[in-house]
Amino acid sequence: MNVYPDSPTLAEIAIQTAKIARRFGVNPKVAMLSFSNYGSTRAQRSTRIEEAIEIAREIDPTLVIDGPMQADTALNPNVQADYPFMSFQGPANVLVLPNLAAANIAYKLLEELGGAEMTGPILEGMDKPVQLVARSDGVRHIVNMATICAADAIRQDSYWETLAAKPDDE
Repeated sequence: MNVYPDSPTLAEIAIQTAKIARRFGVNPKVAMLSFSNYGSTRAQRSTRIEEAIEIAREIDPTLVIDGPMQADTALNPNVQADYPFMSFQGPANVLVLPNLAAANIAYKLLEELGGAEMTGPILEGMDKPVQLVARSDGVRHIVNMATICAADAIRQDSYWETLAAKPDDE
């Protein structure tokens, strides 16, 4: 868990979250969220995000990632019209928040005010397929998380089977 991730960690979060989106058949458009749009307010917090975007682009040049931007810029095409240089058009489908406090607040607001059905958190980068559920989670949430875990297990088994089938000289 990253309470206040540094630039390299934010970049890795963006890359790993985009991988999860791809696993679900979604072509990721990653928005790195902040309190300002493209450095309109200069602060250490926004430069940290700018650095994370640079790092993510170096690691994965195919990744569609942009920011730092406010949530309305990430999601609203009318606001995006003011930023014709954006690397994507239309709503972002992967939102990376700058820290755990912002992420938890956004998560709870979506759940309580927006009536969203939440699935997650989705763990990534573990040696074995594992996901977490709370005692208070409903049946639907538990089934969703179990499905994600099962899909991870199937994907991991396929990887190991492919690796085992290769000749040793490759």
